[in-house]
Amino acid sequence: MDNKPYVQFFDSGSASEHDLLGGKCASLVTMTAAGMPVPPGFAVTTAAYDAFVDAAGLRDEISAKLGTLDPDDLVAVDSVSAGIRDAICSRPVPDAVRSEVVAAYDAFQARFATEVPVAVRSSATAEDLPGASFAGQQDTYLWLIGLDSVLKHVRACWASLYTSRAILYRLKNAIPDEGLSMAVAVQKMVNSRVSGVAITMNPTNGDRSKIAIDASYGVGEMVVSGQVTPDNLLLDKVMLTVVSQTIGAKHAELVPDFGEGRLVEREVPPERRVVCSLSADEVTEVASMAKRAEKHYGCPQDVEWALDSDLPAGESLLLLQSRPETVHSGKAAPPAKSATPTTPGFSMAGITATLTNRKPS
Repeated sequence: MDNKPYVQFFDSGSASEHDLLGGKCASLVTMTAAGMPVPPGFAVTTAAYDAFVDAAGLRDEISAKLGTLDPDDLVAVDSVSAGIRDAICSRPVPDAVRSEVVAAYDAFQARFATEVPVAVRSSATAEDLPGASFAGQQDTYLWLIGLDSVLKHVRACWASLYTSRAILYRLKNAIPDEGLSMAVAVQKMVNSRVSGVAITMNPTNGDRSKIAIDASYGVGEMVVSGQVTPDNLLLDKVMLTVVSQTIGAKHAELVPDFGEGRLVEREVPPERRVVCSLSADEVTEVASMAKRAEKHYGCPQDVEWALDSDLPAGESLLLLQSRPETVHSGKAAPPAKSATPTTPGFSMAGITATLTNRKPS
């Protein structure tokens, strides 16, 4: 990683290098360059993590501890995980790394009239590998305010590379730890009115002529973690017409408490639960953006999106992440089916299966 930058802004025009940016940040840089509506931010690159690990003398130490692990010995995995994460969170960060991250944060905040909250999101080099769904194995921290909080949670993202669940996932899927690294996204927090997931195929059967959308009120972590039952829509990919629709319970939403500077869970009133969280125009917008992402990447996509309540209608849809769909994409594409009024067998079970074990990312 010699001569690699410790920081890269999403809109810097620099190349999107997976080894430098990890899966999530590489996608954000690529989609920003493609003109997609990505919230602004920057990546603390894998070069920063690698410089820290080397300076702290952690590389050989981590390798030795992981090399003796038995994935069936959960007590040992938890102990090793706790020791590694404690070391990452406590050992000194090189001055050169810290100063570059501080300068990037200051330059980022200078774009706004007042200091804006940010999300700090892990972006491991092992994410989104072919045949694996690594999303959610590390951590995301939302609605952070101030430099000290951001620096603390960048380090927490580094440490989340070695949570017990991440270690076990790599062991059980034969993903090597050699060369593993972590970038971190620092990104403007979206004031989400509605958010969710769009998959550019029918997740129940892999039909690539459809787009499936899950949508609910507030910040999308409650959708991707399965804490709420969202609205679910299936669209014809060509006509963008709704083939089937199920109104979810949507009993709660995550919304900002500006006074406290944090997100709070709030109950959704009954009258809002029984209607679709998206208007007809918004459904079309979400589906169209998902199609753009699929066209850009050339394969079915799993897209996280949000409607920002601070932005005007027609400009409020933002792309938070786009990754390859991994459940059906490795299989041959089934014959496309013409749109029909209903799709027998389509239910929440399909998209729920796609999001199984997926956590905020």
